[in-house]
Amino acid sequence: MNIGAVAAASGVSAKMIRHYEKIGLLGASARSTAGYRQYGERDVQTLHFVRHARDLGFPLEQIGQLLSLWQDTGRSSAEVKCLAEAHLQDLDARIHKLSAMRDTLATLARNCCGDERPDCPILDGLAASAQLDDGPKREPSR
Repeated sequence: MNIGAVAAASGVSAKMIRHYEKIGLLGASARSTAGYRQYGERDVQTLHFVRHARDLGFPLEQIGQLLSLWQDTGRSSAEVKCLAEAHLQDLDARIHKLSAMRDTLATLARNCCGDERPDCPILDGLAASAQLDDGPKREPSR
């Protein structure tokens, strides 16, 4: 198959296929006499695997580890489970952080009248957070 056919079969764009080859997630493709990339069914399966792992939010480095484990029929499932559980912990932490961000923004939006007055609790809240992030601020000299 050429790169267009494997892209259609795998649901991965030709650009990403070339990128995955470059970073080693997909083995170097064979080349036709004209220099075009040639792929087989195993490449399509690998790309499906990578795409599904990406859909689950695994970073590329972990996808590389998962691919190695998938291709190693002598591996223990404990290694795979360890990677999955580490990713779950990371997802839980990100979900917690996103929930806190959402709650803060919802509170700011609830406190804003959204009328013609210039007072805006949303902007005040963002400014207060920026001052906390930057440390104590001095009053401007008059």
